[in-house]
Amino acid sequence: MTGERRTSRRTMVAVATAALLGLGGGVAASAASVPSVPSGTQVATPSPGEVWKRTELFFGTGKPDGTEVTDAEFAAFSDAEITPAFPDGFTRLDGSGQWRGGSGAVVREHTHVIVLLYPFADQAAEREIEDLRTDYRKQFQQESVLRSDSVERVSF
Repeated sequence: MTGERRTSRRTMVAVATAALLGLGGGVAASAASVPSVPSGTQVATPSPGEVWKRTELFFGTGKPDGTEVTDAEFAAFSDAEITPAFPDGFTRLDGSGQWRGGSGAVVREHTHVIVLLYPFADQAAEREIEDLRTDYRKQFQQESVLRSDSVERVSF
């Protein structure tokens, strides 16, 4: 890909992202400067739905004493903490992974991933998520709970 096409694609992605996020009135004006789509090219239809936030929380199960957070312990944590915080629902995925801890050692462990979808401006969700991370770290002596956020278009 040539430098000109690469820049053009970056510009289109930036404008599309800014439009999706509803940034500044100047963005709409600059959309006119984006090259038009060649005739005969199929343009994807936008997905239905609203823009929501997606947060994934990665709860590792390895404890400092060498034991693991059991499935029963995690289920109890989920029932007591996650469900009351997100009563409308969430998704739990189980997996295994690895990461480099603060000591520099590679840690391999079973992981529970919780996927949360919530309205973009929901500040209560932000507080609940941080409380979940703090509570899990304290209860199970964890170094961290990884958080990953993205923006999604959601339709029920």
